[in-house]
Amino acid sequence: MAPHRHFRFICVTKLSTGAVSNRGFHNRSGLTQHIHVQHRKFAPDAPVPPPGSPELPPPIDDFDVEASNFNNFYEEGPEHGEQARNAEVKIDKHPILDVKPPTNTTDYLPYKDRADFELANFLFTKNQMPGSQIDELLDIWAAKSEDPPFADHKDLYHTIDSTVVGDAPWSSFSVTYSGPQPEGGEEIPPWMLAEYEVWHRDPRIVLHQQLANPDFDGRIHYAPFQERDGNGERRWQDLMSANWAWKQADTIAEDPDTHGAMLVPVILGSDKTTVSVAMGQTEYYPLYASLGNVYNSVRRTHKNAVTIIGFLAIPKTDREYADDDHFRKFRRQLFHSSLAAILEPLKPGMSKPEVVLCPDGHYHCAIYSIGPYIADYPEQVLLACVVQDWCPRLKTIWSDYGYVGDVTPFTAEFPRADIHELLTSDLLHQIIKGTFKDHLVTWVGEYLILVHGKSGAAAIMADIDHRYHPAVPSFPGLRRFPEGRGFKQWMGDDSKVLMKVYLPAIAGHVPPQMVQALTAFLDFCYLIRRSVHTQATLREIDEALARFHEHRRIFEKEGVRPEGLSLPRQHSLVHYKAVIQLFGSPNGLRSSITESKHIKAVKEPWRRSSHYKALGQMLLTNQRLDKLAASRVDFIARGMLSGPLPALGVVLEAVDNDDENEDEDDTVAGLRVMAEVFLARTPARGYPNQVHELSQHLGLPTLLHLIQTFFFDQLHPNAPTPGSEQLPNLLPIFNGHIKVFHSAVAEFFAPSDPAGIGGMHRERIRATPSWQGEGPCHDCLFATNDPNLKGMLGLHAARAVLFFSFKFNCVLYSCALVQWFLLVGDEPCNETGMWMVERDWEEDGTQSMGVIHVDSIVRGAHLIPVYGEDFVPRHITFANSLDYYLAYYVSKFADHHSHEIAF
Repeated sequence: MAPHRHFRFICVTKLSTGAVSNRGFHNRSGLTQHIHVQHRKFAPDAPVPPPGSPELPPPIDDFDVEASNFNNFYEEGPEHGEQARNAEVKIDKHPILDVKPPTNTTDYLPYKDRADFELANFLFTKNQMPGSQIDELLDIWAAKSEDPPFADHKDLYHTIDSTVVGDAPWSSFSVTYSGPQPEGGEEIPPWMLAEYEVWHRDPRIVLHQQLANPDFDGRIHYAPFQERDGNGERRWQDLMSANWAWKQADTIAEDPDTHGAMLVPVILGSDKTTVSVAMGQTEYYPLYASLGNVYNSVRRTHKNAVTIIGFLAIPKTDREYADDDHFRKFRRQLFHSSLAAILEPLKPGMSKPEVVLCPDGHYHCAIYSIGPYIADYPEQVLLACVVQDWCPRLKTIWSDYGYVGDVTPFTAEFPRADIHELLTSDLLHQIIKGTFKDHLVTWVGEYLILVHGKSGAAAIMADIDHRYHPAVPSFPGLRRFPEGRGFKQWMGDDSKVLMKVYLPAIAGHVPPQMVQALTAFLDFCYLIRRSVHTQATLREIDEALARFHEHRRIFEKEGVRPEGLSLPRQHSLVHYKAVIQLFGSPNGLRSSITESKHIKAVKEPWRRSSHYKALGQMLLTNQRLDKLAASRVDFIARGMLSGPLPALGVVLEAVDNDDENEDEDDTVAGLRVMAEVFLARTPARGYPNQVHELSQHLGLPTLLHLIQTFFFDQLHPNAPTPGSEQLPNLLPIFNGHIKVFHSAVAEFFAPSDPAGIGGMHRERIRATPSWQGEGPCHDCLFATNDPNLKGMLGLHAARAVLFFSFKFNCVLYSCALVQWFLLVGDEPCNETGMWMVERDWEEDGTQSMGVIHVDSIVRGAHLIPVYGEDFVPRHITFANSLDYYLAYYVSKFADHHSHEIAF
């Protein structure tokens, strides 16, 4: 077999010829030594000083270089320090008038101290304890102490209510029908006489609170901008980087009085939600607002960037008038008029800037604009005043038909606002649940019935179910469903999971062109859901959409869609490119943001209520939650919640659970790095610590030899012959102790996937003899191959056999024993668009293995068997499917990061 060589660190310093070094090294020290020797006089990407300027200081002695990413580090040169010493300048700033707001680090008002606040936050926000149980807890507290922090639950609630920060009180107005009523003694419909109450907050106060939130410092844009990469190609990410914000700024700038102001887009979102079917279809109609300046990652992780500002009225009537044109028009106009009334306080600030406090602690002049509106398709129909099944963005045809007349959109009341332009794309309902689940997956099932009959189709569908469960190998984030699940029962999250495994499951059971149609659509779906878009990705989106439109004709040809393919949700695909250019990545404006907000703002407050006239209780709960959240942000900003509670000596924070058998949060808070892999914190028990005994225990007779070849390659990275081809007597001798681990953790930059604000994602790669009581689990992974090649050509696919660590020459090595796979062919599969691999074999018939440093691991990989046309045997499960088949797909649809690297 060909030797596998891996380099974790790559030198990308530009040479004098303009070429890049591209020299590979196994560890950081080797790279540092190379830079000191070969590139000492060069600083990576060093800025060129203008003529006549003083010479730049030299770079520091220790570069931190990893995975072809450099940071420029400089230290003050001796001549700068000498000049400062010779000048003998000393500056003493005024201790009070220093342009910094005073900070009180002891005032926890309205709470007596930190412990009181932490208790209130724990009981009301985290535990959501009912009032009666709070009283019981405080009674027990009083029995143990003479001075409990609160007398009872009413005292606790009163303390929260007296909080000043985060206060945005609720108010209401009523709306009644004022149009013509039936004459001549006809009965007046009840809906004409009813009074409809709308509850709301002042959106101006809410936006001021969001703008002043110190949590957003460093995660907010103060001006529209256009970003370009090193090749001069445009990039779209957050709202302020897109065309709409730039165009708004151009229009606003026509008034000289606005020059220097900060554009503040107001993102809106609304969606009905049901909290109880058993108690009479209890529905609420929340309205949300979000600051358009914050990063998309902040809005996706909420961080108080999305706030409920209203509960709209839901007019209802009996069946007799449900389809009455007058009632339907009133219902639409009530919606738009309510929005206009709620947003009225912002109107003066849309033409004349007002001074606001911002996250950086400074005051800026702000001018508001109605920004993108997050809504699903039924809501878009209501907002755009069009009839059902019409595109809400096609303005040019409305004057003829499809437009609901006599209804004035709320945007008509505000400058620079056009609702038909402001509607965003709906990833969840148009793409994931709509085109994929409701259309394509359903059509595949209908095709199988047309060709094989109901009984034959049922057998094939059962095999498809078995292919994606339980035969598909495990992978982080891949949910499992016992006995499979009928596709009609799949929800939004279920559809996302099905996307990851559907192509290999149907390949062999349906025509190749049908698989190609699904492949093109999934490529389109994964492309538009990226967090950053470039002109190159927009071209890929166009190409994927063209392929989808071409290959989907198979459903017409086979008689599945004889009536054609003109469907609103599929038509919406043609607008995604334009919407990306207008508003940036759809990831930051998707309807799932508001739907997930329903849980905290509507459903949980409803559950905490008495369910009788619950809305007033829900409003109060939301107000208290906001005050507690604002207090926490304020105390943290003043450094008052750091460290342990003085009396307890403990810190109230999440416990880091290192149990590889537990599900864990896949988001990582903190700073961004490109990738890092490290072994589990706790070694596994029950393994010998000597290599000879361990190899016998695991049945791995070549383990020692593989470790020795690994050492040789580490010690002699420039040797013309790799360690695997050296004579045994030339290999280093090793007899040290070994620690075994059942998993490793990969953390990598994947902002398009569920991630922390910094865009970091975490996954666990397992190599354990027992996982969840269902047998061994040995996950697959990507390892570096050639950094000069892109996609799968630059990666190795491997399977983790063992994670272990040991010391050699006083150096700690964290390693993995892996089984190798080889690419099949020199391009991906024509049907599925995924690369295929097969196991790599030695001459003696055993599977090729090797020891690699965990630094050469990129992340986990998902390999799915190429099932072919045969039915999957029932004894095949996730635990043995990687040992049974000859070839495997390298799934680029496992998640968005895989789609970006495994092409």
